[in-house]
Amino acid sequence: MIYCFIILAVLLADKAVKHAVSSGMLPGESIPVIDGVFHITYVQNRGAAFSIMEGQWAVLIALPCAALTAGIILILLKRKKWHRLLLTAVAFICGGGLGNLIDRITEGYVVDMFDFRIFPVFNIADIFICVGCGLLLLYVLFFERSGEKHGHGEA
Repeated sequence: MIYCFIILAVLLADKAVKHAVSSGMLPGESIPVIDGVFHITYVQNRGAAFSIMEGQWAVLIALPCAALTAGIILILLKRKKWHRLLLTAVAFICGGGLGNLIDRITEGYVVDMFDFRIFPVFNIADIFICVGCGLLLLYVLFFERSGEKHGHGEA
């Protein structure tokens, strides 16, 4: 059950920040936090992560739906043998993916805002998707292959 709360917390944090940016700024507007290093910039991203695949709306909706479905099934069918790190990774990826998917379906774009000037603008959902992928990689590298039996969690 805790993993469902993680998904919800990620989704709510993502939606709150996106709402604050989209209701308080104009598209393209940028507010320097650390001038020249970090800005809050309102971007309407019509592509995937970092604006790739812009205009490919069918793929941009179908792939996240499939990934979210697989993740939710994994959590709902969780067995004791599944490691907490794996379930946390899936919850982070699902929460972030759901946040961006809802935007894409309802608005036709995803609101991005974190702008480090030397990297594409991104949002809270992107952070959790990337962290979730990192946790998944750690799980595969250190627990999946070693046959780790500890760290099992409850859903």
